[in-house]
Amino acid sequence: MNPTVLAVTRRIRDRSAKSRAEYLERVQRAIDRPRGSERMGCANVAHAFAALPSDDKLRVVAERAPNIGIVNAYNDMLSAHQPYEGFPAVIRDEARQQGATAQVAGGVPAMCDGVTQGLPGMELSLFSRDTIAMGTAIALTHDVFDAALLLGICDKIVPGLLIGALHFGHLPCVFVPGGPMSSGLSNNEKSKVREQYAQGLVGRDKLLEAESAAYHGPGTCTFYGTANSNQMLMEAMGLHVPGAAFIHPHDGMREALTREAVRTVLEITKGRRFTPIGQLVDERVIVNAMVALLATGGSTNHLIHWVAVARAAGIAIDWTDFSELSQVTPLLARVYPNGSADVNQFQAAGGPGFVIRELLDHGVMHADVAAVAEGGIGAYTRVPQREGERLVWSQLPAKSGDDHVVRTAAAPFSETGGLKLLTGNLGRAVIKVSAVPAERHVVEAPAIVFETQEELLAAFKAGELERDLVAVVRFQGPRSNGMPELHKLTPPLAVLQGKGFRVALVTDGRMSGASGKVPAAIHVSPEVLAGGALGKVRTGDRIRLDAVAGTLDALVDADEWAARETAQLSDAHRDINAHGLGRDLFGGMRRNVLSAEEGAVTWL
Repeated sequence: MNPTVLAVTRRIRDRSAKSRAEYLERVQRAIDRPRGSERMGCANVAHAFAALPSDDKLRVVAERAPNIGIVNAYNDMLSAHQPYEGFPAVIRDEARQQGATAQVAGGVPAMCDGVTQGLPGMELSLFSRDTIAMGTAIALTHDVFDAALLLGICDKIVPGLLIGALHFGHLPCVFVPGGPMSSGLSNNEKSKVREQYAQGLVGRDKLLEAESAAYHGPGTCTFYGTANSNQMLMEAMGLHVPGAAFIHPHDGMREALTREAVRTVLEITKGRRFTPIGQLVDERVIVNAMVALLATGGSTNHLIHWVAVARAAGIAIDWTDFSELSQVTPLLARVYPNGSADVNQFQAAGGPGFVIRELLDHGVMHADVAAVAEGGIGAYTRVPQREGERLVWSQLPAKSGDDHVVRTAAAPFSETGGLKLLTGNLGRAVIKVSAVPAERHVVEAPAIVFETQEELLAAFKAGELERDLVAVVRFQGPRSNGMPELHKLTPPLAVLQGKGFRVALVTDGRMSGASGKVPAAIHVSPEVLAGGALGKVRTGDRIRLDAVAGTLDALVDADEWAARETAQLSDAHRDINAHGLGRDLFGGMRRNVLSAEEGAVTWL
């Protein structure tokens, strides 16, 4: 094992000793109880199973057959979640074949950030994660289940389901993905049209044509954003059926993998190879997820989400842990926006199995961890294949299927991972360096301060940004407006960078898994509404973003800086953020949310 990985893991374990021990004690108390149908009153049991067919009632009550709870994030607004409509019937059928029962315990909301990007609905996006966690808890709190299957893929949905499941840590759980859509218009071509539209070179008709050619069918979007990073991390944590992440929804193997998920969760129920999720997800498994994220240049959102996931298991991690792991984690994948390939090309080149094998062999992932699959995390270095009606798993070739997309640890794209911590007089922030050209890792330029992304877009359209600049977009943190993604700022900033200007973005908001080639210091903490130093910046101040040294500073005289007051959010903006399109309902979350580095959790 790499000594830095071991040291970070030990530090996390020591830091978390008390909270983790308390968590495991609660898990064990729940494990030690009698089964739900034996523990509960007769009326409770009757209500729980009233709608089951008679033979299923007999199985679960008299024969004590395992009962699987399904938590489903189905809706047909999300292309990735539309295929889930038919999954419960498949799961119930397979459960019956295995002598068990299955019930849809509940559904959870699942919003599409692609639909709400740049609109008021995006201000509910981050908070939807904790809403999903609570919805998962409501579903599972019926407390008649021996195991759970969790059906979700996209941005906040998987972290929310995982947080919710970890609050039921006594249950064995398997996550069931649906797969990516087929490749359409390439991500690079789509981005070119977006930049042309930002410059007024093409109209809305051409933009809509391009977007519709890129997002065109069932399955996840094909770039390596938060949704597909989720799937990589589920593999690296051993919570999927091995190799399930990136099989197309309509591939014949998808149903076979879903049925295998039923068999897998039954194999790890009590009395068998018992593997409850609360015991499975320990400090080493969290570190494995962090390393897999870094090795693939994954979504910056996970520097928030996985802090929250770890907290749900009594484990405390922070951005320093990510930064130190990044220094020893080789970058093994180039998938858009960190390269030109999409996730289907990533899968064809070797996919998660290839990456996990290389990381294990390189000593930067813990091999001695539990997983839902028999054989532990080593099972995730193989890929599923059909042999007639049977699923089998085979070894991947030693060489990459395409070394422009996936490489070995012996010949990585970079010796270090895709994310970097920035610190300085502006606070703590992160930058996704894997997508940024090396000559753009250091930017020093005058600041132009904006309080909304709309202000920046208006300035760009008015031709006021034709210069070297650091765009400071503030009041975008969790407490201000729910920390919406600012992905719509990428095309205009990319246009300016393409004209030869030195350009960067600094914000207490998010840029999502689609963070691209423009250097962006994001998640600046503390956020301005919590007194963060970004509120002291004035238009014209020189800002230095140095991703090589890991610094983020306003180059202002120290005495003047100390004397400056922090800007306040205007009443008009505060009122806009608080009302309309459901935002009123989330006022309590905005008031109680912790910082981005603390996971932006609302339940502590």
